[in-house]
Amino acid sequence: GPAHWHENYPYAKGDQQSPIEINSKEVKHEPSLPMWHASYDPGAAKTILNNGRTCRVVFDDSFDRSVLRGGPLSGAYRLRQLHLHWGSSDDHGSEHVIDGVKYAAELHMVHWNPKHGNFAGALKQPDGVAVVGIFLKVGKTPKPEMKRILEEIDNIKTKGKEAPFQHFDPSILFPKSRDYWTYHGSFTTPPCEECITWILLREPIEVSSDQMARLRSLSKNPENEPVSPLVDNWRPVQPVKGRVVKASFK
Repeated sequence: GPAHWHENYPYAKGDQQSPIEINSKEVKHEPSLPMWHASYDPGAAKTILNNGRTCRVVFDDSFDRSVLRGGPLSGAYRLRQLHLHWGSSDDHGSEHVIDGVKYAAELHMVHWNPKHGNFAGALKQPDGVAVVGIFLKVGKTPKPEMKRILEEIDNIKTKGKEAPFQHFDPSILFPKSRDYWTYHGSFTTPPCEECITWILLREPIEVSSDQMARLRSLSKNPENEPVSPLVDNWRPVQPVKGRVVKASFK
């Protein structure tokens, strides 16, 4: 488990690891932080897959087709994939924790900086990757946009399954508010490279309890093995170690 990752992946014991708990009292409001904006091409969506660790949607990132700009970033970052982290029940599952609050799930949109040549090159640079994190909370008025991803779950029930996933604009998953927290951190799965500018959105989006149950119906084993529910694929919070979290809002 996560407590042993550093034995094989030394980065996992680094000083800029993610996720973290965000404590409002320690956040620095930064009025000069610009608004971020995304322009995504729905035609860039390619496939959805179950890799045994998460449900992932993959996009064409061979040119500046779907990009994220602004906020704490300089230049345009290309959307490569989005994936989710979730719990075994509705009361936990998010990776970042806000003032002690855990959400049911957390969606990560992973972008990389093309000035570093390719994705592998970007992983080696502090400004290589930008991830937009969106919290999912269970509520009465589920966001219809999540339906599209969850409808495909039946086609990727087991590890290694992949299905076409075309004409999808991931910006429909953004909440109304563009308020965000930002800090420098890492991937939350090994090797936990410290190359990420995090843009965590303050406002969660709503999903239904049924929609969460669908995510938990995925199996982390291949088709020919017994079903082992894919749940609790989140990493516990890591030490902040002097990093400052900035907020675009008061």
